Amino acid sequence: MDRRHNPFVPGAGLQPPELAGRDRLLEEAAIDMDRILDSRPAKGLILLGLRGVGKTVLLNRLRALADDKGFRTVRIEAPEGSSLPELLTPELRRMVYALDLRQAAGWRLRRAASVLVNFAKAFSVTVGDLELSVDLAPGEGDTGNLEQDLPRLLVAMAEAAADQHTAVGLFIDEVQYLSSSELAAVIVACHEIAQQNLPLLFVGAGLPQVAALAGKAKSYAERLFDYPEVGPLERTDARLALMKPALAEGVSFDDDAVDEILAATQNFPYFIQEWGYQVWNAAPSSPVTRSMVLGSHQEVVSHLDNNFFRVRFDRLTPLEQKYLRAMAELGPGPSATGRIAETLGVRTASVAAVRQRLINKGMVWSQRHGETAFTVPMFDAFMKRQMPQLIRHVPQRLTRQRPRGAP
Repeated sequence: MDRRHNPFVPGAGLQPPELAGRDRLLEEAAIDMDRILDSRPAKGLILLGLRGVGKTVLLNRLRALADDKGFRTVRIEAPEGSSLPELLTPELRRMVYALDLRQAAGWRLRRAASVLVNFAKAFSVTVGDLELSVDLAPGEGDTGNLEQDLPRLLVAMAEAAADQHTAVGLFIDEVQYLSSSELAAVIVACHEIAQQNLPLLFVGAGLPQVAALAGKAKSYAERLFDYPEVGPLERTDARLALMKPALAEGVSFDDDAVDEILAATQNFPYFIQEWGYQVWNAAPSSPVTRSMVLGSHQEVVSHLDNNFFRVRFDRLTPLEQKYLRAMAELGPGPSATGRIAETLGVRTASVAAVRQRLINKGMVWSQRHGETAFTVPMFDAFMKRQMPQLIRHVPQRLTRQRPRGAP
């Protein structure tokens, strides 16, 4: 079939041609946005889910929806190693100018610009000049303590938006990579904004452990946000995500072909896009049959291994790789942490630091105490393909060096 007309779009955060199964979540978020624009309170939102379920796609769609409703939005991704002030300051500077274009800058906007300048200086962030900046906020947002300064800054931005009859939308992807102090600062800011009923909506997205991280950072976080779980699609929605884009291009899939793809993808949106894309390119004609899907199997798996899975595997140390291989030996999980250590051939305590590093890297998570699960669907099968043999770990013994001259 003609690759030029291939409707499927596998990729990180790319909008699929059919965003199936998420209508209720989008509708509820739209209601919350309308409430905020109407000066009514609404909770923030943190999307939780494994890799490949479409959290970033939803975050981007929600931001576009907020833009359409007249919000002034900021979107950042919180990758490992970056600081929140460094990422956020340039985007808030852009927002200041966007607010200024609505009408002549009022004193609240000029004050917000002053707090932003103070904030940038306090955290050594280089940012361009703000022509609106006059010293209307001496001593605000400049302590160098993020938990004090970020709330003051976001409150000032929300007050400026309210002055111009609009609202602020703050969208943060990969929330799990925020440091504990950064996450606490965001939560405190959202709490103060909620208490003052100011027009700011926070929407985050992250791995399943974010809910526990937020609760650990501030106990009231569980009451401040909703935490919708974004998982694999229901079967009807998964079929729709595969078949509707193809039908729009005049291509159909046999029922057996659809069943084969859904079994291989386990209804995960990203994998549906990947399989749809590769099978389309390999199929000679419509309708696509089960034999065509089976004929593409090795190529699809190889492509996923070399792209989606390997980029995560290559970030790991040899011991971290061995730990995940021991997890894979026990199946997709979740698995008891003690059993993983036993499979690896060591005591649980001796690999506790390894497990924590894997959690920090976003490779595993723990829903319950004493359990560990992959954050990447089907990673257990990849580990077995990548490391066919389970190699038990033999810790190296440290030998004491005798003092020079000792017998």
